[in-house]
Amino acid sequence: MITLDLSAAVHHRAGLGRYAESLARALYALAPAELACFYNAERGIEPLAGLKQLPTSTVALGYKPWRMLVWAGQLGRIPFNRLVPNASLFHATEHLLLPLSGIPTVLTVHDLIFRHLPEHHKRLNRWYLNATLPLYCRRASAIIAVSEATRQDLIASYGVAPEKVTVILEAADPQFKPQSSERLAAVRARYQLPEKYILFVGTVEPRKNLLRLLRAWEPLRLAREAPPLVIVGKRGWLAEDFYAALEVSPAREGVRFTGYVADEDLPALYSGASLFAFPSLYEGFGLPPLEAMACGTAVLCSNTSSLPEVVGDAALTLDPTDVEALREGLRRLLADADLRDDLRERGIQRAAGFSWERAAAETYQLYRRYLGQ
Repeated sequence: MITLDLSAAVHHRAGLGRYAESLARALYALAPAELACFYNAERGIEPLAGLKQLPTSTVALGYKPWRMLVWAGQLGRIPFNRLVPNASLFHATEHLLLPLSGIPTVLTVHDLIFRHLPEHHKRLNRWYLNATLPLYCRRASAIIAVSEATRQDLIASYGVAPEKVTVILEAADPQFKPQSSERLAAVRARYQLPEKYILFVGTVEPRKNLLRLLRAWEPLRLAREAPPLVIVGKRGWLAEDFYAALEVSPAREGVRFTGYVADEDLPALYSGASLFAFPSLYEGFGLPPLEAMACGTAVLCSNTSSLPEVVGDAALTLDPTDVEALREGLRRLLADADLRDDLRERGIQRAAGFSWERAAAETYQLYRRYLGQ
């Protein structure tokens, strides 16, 4: 059996969880009889709807003890095979590779952000990843990188053999597409949003660069050139500077937080936005801009890391550390309806080139290579 670690998915860990769940569902459609799953079932975690019928094995430990146990097993070369009985190949979909003997292992590496922006990571998490990820990369039979930028990072940072790393791009879920005017009105009413707004989707943390976005947007809002800024995402780590700046911002009344948003409402939130702003400092892939493009929304985003791979020529890109450039980008997109329309059309076409079906087919082909089939 091909066994996938779905821990990130059942624990709903943002982008990592979405990757694991989307890939698992697409693989199940492709090869249902060959798939099994494994996850850490701490705190009464429930299996994923629609995948409950998969052969499943679990462990029940706290997140931190489990990560330390896996590391200790790798250091001591202690095989954990009994935890994944009947596995012929094991795929670690996040940065945690079980020590296994006699079967090939595949490790997905999403990013090396903790190396590029160490000050934006919690100290213990940064320490753990710096200590473990090079080891996991050495021990894995094969590595999947979610972008060419991440692949090049792996090769440069850890000396991983280029032929060991395969780039398999992520995709937006099929639900992300332009929405009807009725749907837009219903979701706007549910979240008490104005008819026009600038949208950001992501965890509120320093890497997402919201403080610079706030500084760029403030003068435009005060001059009545920009609509409200709507932020969809949970408060993350090290976000105190942003919230402190927001507290004293002369335009703070124009910043809206939606709170929890149901997955089925996200496409309408994207579709209803005047534009989508994503000035992230670093991304391993960058799913929100792709989701916004799939929904027909003009995108303004960074020109760094993997983001140019994702958006191509279908977005307005700029240096995320340049507040003035960010302000001019916002002003230009808000004022130029023809540019927004052009980016909307380009974005829909660009997003159509990414699919989980293709990602699953390429992943399955990689499995077959290491299974000798």
